[in-house]
Amino acid sequence: MQRMPERPDSWAWLTPWLEHHWHALYAGGLAFAIAALRIIYGGGGLRRVALEAPLCGLLTTAGTYGLPLLGIPTSAAPFLGGVIGLLGVEGVRALARRFLNRKVDQL
Repeated sequence: MQRMPERPDSWAWLTPWLEHHWHALYAGGLAFAIAALRIIYGGGGLRRVALEAPLCGLLTTAGTYGLPLLGIPTSAAPFLGGVIGLLGVEGVRALARRFLNRKVDQL
């Protein structure tokens, strides 16, 4: 078995990167886990878990980087992950569509 080469420069950039992106990674993982457990609890199949749980995780990770634009601290990212994981992709899509339709009607 090969040992991992000693590269202090690799670890030197990885540690600050993880520290900077920790909230997004944690929130995405939390959304993934909650969505997977919600689907399993609801009687969904393995195919649905394999498709929807990663979508929830990626949607949360993407949404986490938009939180500062709304004036919300990134420390609230796990809450966002929990909500997205609980609602699922279809629930988030319905909320976004309702919100955007309301904004378009106001124009």
